[in-house]
Amino acid sequence: MLEEYKTIKSNSESYFKEKASKFYSFAYPVQSEDEVKERIRELKYQYKDAGHHCYAFKLGPKGEHYRYSDDGEPNNSAGKPIYGQLNSFEITNVLVVVVRYFGGTKLGVGGLIQAYKEGAKLALDNAKIITKEVTEQITIHFKYEDMNIMMSLVKIFDLNIVSQEFELECLITLEFPIKKKDTLIQKLENYPQLEIIEKK
Repeated sequence: MLEEYKTIKSNSESYFKEKASKFYSFAYPVQSEDEVKERIRELKYQYKDAGHHCYAFKLGPKGEHYRYSDDGEPNNSAGKPIYGQLNSFEITNVLVVVVRYFGGTKLGVGGLIQAYKEGAKLALDNAKIITKEVTEQITIHFKYEDMNIMMSLVKIFDLNIVSQEFELECLITLEFPIKKKDTLIQKLENYPQLEIIEKK
């Protein structure tokens, strides 16, 4: 079971020129495809006079959800080399966008591949790579009188409270490192009054 993965801590960017073409590259930590779309939308607005906004992203602890785009450049000359750099750095939950302003001299497919690869590499070289734990979430239903038991488990296991609803009947959603899962589930089974209603 995969317990941790590498990603970047914060946004980074870089710039270089190749045969008068200008390449601006950006790397972002992202958690969802909606966030990816928003970042690309922002860059397309900010650099709306650029010819191409090529990108690649990976999501999920194993990088199992990914996509790349050439945005009008020749097939596989831009998005794929950017994606290749995400793999080379062995990172996930990251979006890299390389914005190109055409400088009047064609680079050819080989030149484009090298330029987009270099743009992605430069942005990632400027990023701080960190290791994060793979987490899961669990939702538990319980009565108000069992609040102390529930809160003591939150404290013992150092669980992150994602959401909570405390009335006569209580609901709490918790996030925890996957490496704690088996121990946590075993502990919860000792308290039948704490009902697990959802795991994800």
